[in-house]
Amino acid sequence: MSDVIHRIRQDLKQKADANTQRTGQRFFKEQVQLYGVRSAVVSRIGKEYFNEIKEKSKEEIFSLCDELWKSGCLEETSIACNWSYFLQKYYDPQDFLVFEKWINDYVSNWASCDTLCNHTIGSFLETYPDYLPNLKTWGKSRNRWMRRASAVSLIIPAKQGKFLKDIFEVADILLLDEDDLVQKGYGWMLKAASNAHQKEVFEYVLANRTTMPRTALRYATEKMPKDLRNKAMGK
Repeated sequence: MSDVIHRIRQDLKQKADANTQRTGQRFFKEQVQLYGVRSAVVSRIGKEYFNEIKEKSKEEIFSLCDELWKSGCLEETSIACNWSYFLQKYYDPQDFLVFEKWINDYVSNWASCDTLCNHTIGSFLETYPDYLPNLKTWGKSRNRWMRRASAVSLIIPAKQGKFLKDIFEVADILLLDEDDLVQKGYGWMLKAASNAHQKEVFEYVLANRTTMPRTALRYATEKMPKDLRNKAMGK
């Protein structure tokens, strides 16, 4: 284990709080491993240590991220996600395999999935949109986190009005998924897309409302005017 990882863990242990740990666990159905450190403090610790290592190569920093991911601890994975996002201007195509490996091998809860996908992978896709078809492969995975990742990786681009065709294709793949966290993921993706494409998303939801799970339907229409929401929900 590298010295920097050891010191990060010592800092997290010192900042841990039993009440924060108990409260944090309530956000998850599955058991998660966490120190109990407030997210703002975790973010600060991550930034402080990144300033210390930022002159290292991207490969060296990704290797440190890998060490953090292997712990399975929520605060450590959050730092790994932030570090990989800080390197966005240095991304190149082969990094996609690194990010894919992290999801497949290490992600075990919605928070780690979303933090990695929203920022790191979302930024990567904006730079390298040729990798969008890979999300559709993820959408057919047996791994629930890969399936959720196929949708939540598009949240930030969706808010900017990008990749609408791909968003609908991912939604088509996930449409009948029985996992509620996948349903919430693609519903959230559609909601984000409705910021810039409300008409198109509403028409998509309306066309699929008889088969789309109610959870996904609620998420997708959450930001729409009440009359459109009611129509989509069949009220």
